[in-house]
Amino acid sequence: MATNNKSDNNIIKQGTILAVASVISRIIGMLYRSPMSAAIGDEGNALYSFAFEIYSIALILSSYSMPLAVSKLLSARFAKKEYRNGMKTLYFSMIFSLVSGTIMTLAIFFGAGFIERVSGYAGVAVPLRVLSPTILVVAIAGTLRGFFQSRSTMMPTAVSQLIEQIVNALVSIIAAFIFVKVFSSDFNKARWGAAGGTLGTLFGAISSLCFLIFLYVIYKPRMMKHVRHDKHGLTVSNGEIIKSLVFTIVPVILSQTVYQAIGVIDGFMFGNMYAGESKQVLYGIYSSKYRLMVNIPNAISSALASSMIPTLVSLFTLGKFVEFKERLASTIKFNMIIAFPCAMGLSALSTRLMILLFPTTETVLSGKLLLYGSIAVVFYALSTATNAALQGRDKMRLPVIHASVSLAIHIALVALLLKFTNLGVYALVIGNITYPLVVCILNWYAISRHRYKQEIRTTFGVPAAASVVMWAVTYILNVLLGKILPANYFVNAFVTVILIVLAVIIYFVLIFLFKGLTREELKEFPMGMRIARLATKLKILK
Repeated sequence: MATNNKSDNNIIKQGTILAVASVISRIIGMLYRSPMSAAIGDEGNALYSFAFEIYSIALILSSYSMPLAVSKLLSARFAKKEYRNGMKTLYFSMIFSLVSGTIMTLAIFFGAGFIERVSGYAGVAVPLRVLSPTILVVAIAGTLRGFFQSRSTMMPTAVSQLIEQIVNALVSIIAAFIFVKVFSSDFNKARWGAAGGTLGTLFGAISSLCFLIFLYVIYKPRMMKHVRHDKHGLTVSNGEIIKSLVFTIVPVILSQTVYQAIGVIDGFMFGNMYAGESKQVLYGIYSSKYRLMVNIPNAISSALASSMIPTLVSLFTLGKFVEFKERLASTIKFNMIIAFPCAMGLSALSTRLMILLFPTTETVLSGKLLLYGSIAVVFYALSTATNAALQGRDKMRLPVIHASVSLAIHIALVALLLKFTNLGVYALVIGNITYPLVVCILNWYAISRHRYKQEIRTTFGVPAAASVVMWAVTYILNVLLGKILPANYFVNAFVTVILIVLAVIIYFVLIFLFKGLTREELKEFPMGMRIARLATKLKILK
């Protein structure tokens, strides 16, 4: 049992490292988007966001799945101490990344004009061409990240993400301002502003790759020592490796493509079906503000899922099914304890957060979108965790099927709402909630068929109840302070920080009072021991 606890703690620890890095990266992303948005405007943001939707699909089709796929395949080999076979798989994975990354880079670069013509977003070709080389760079970096994740260390991925985002932020801001100024006489200067923003993405990816290559060169001698002592030898053929790569990568690609396609499909549907004015501006607000905020807590669940998969694969490969269920249960619970308050917190402070991050652009509509749509955070967190569970059990096709069904429902719903209602951009928010909800339902049904049962009260009931109370208190205080205090940026910033701190305190006090966390579970959190001691002194934890 001690071993199990140690392993649980390592999953949470590694997941926390990656989650913290992911959240910091998203925060940096938000901070740099504010001055960049001011430079390129809402129209430029629309082009920037739509270009990224296309880029993201291209990335998924070529290489986005590589960290997960490589991590899964290598974990299975390393669990059985097949180091030669594992390294051979790594080399084949790198070749796959180089080929697929190159093909997709060329496809996007030369196809950018066609995408612009059919999308309805004039000027999007320029930022797309700037983004295209990034696909190849990320493909190589993804394979190296997968290698390190298979060794149960998330630190290289975490640090490389931070480096990537810092460089991205600096270059994006500078390039956006320069490009807008230089091309100010252009009838569509928004496209050049968006191109300046995308240039940062390329430079950030290059910086991240250089760091990962440096780490791999340092780590390789240690890996070669394992290879030299490998008693299994080379027992896997080239054909077997290619087959395992294809059967692992393709389902992940398809499921991720379906998810990412939502943004592109929403953009196409809104651009062609919405009858109102300023469609590019409205889509820019939805994609670059609402979705940006919702994706920050989603980074936590994605990080936890990424850290969970190597361990789940190893346990499943070795036939340790009881431990498999224990790891899954603890990760889902940890996810829900974080996701519920994040969703409710974003809702309660929606407008204040938008004013804080985007003070020079529109904040009323974006605040309302976040107020109503933040619940999607919970569904995305649960769908991500359950996807990882199915992938860990080698049920690679099920996430694809479930994502496809959810996408079909999403498209039908959004199309009907745009066609027959006056909801406008709110239709996209409803769709953004519906998609992960359907995935959750389908994934949970599939997992339950394998005799898996999640403890309900402390996993869902307590976090939900504590979050609702937290939301009510925070929202009421927010409204009251808004009527009493003057409306300026610095007052808003101060009030926002105070209310966030208060919300966190309220939530965790209620979690302890409702007995949603044990002392042992609390130790898995960052600074968990200190929190436990403080909670004990306050007599809210026994």
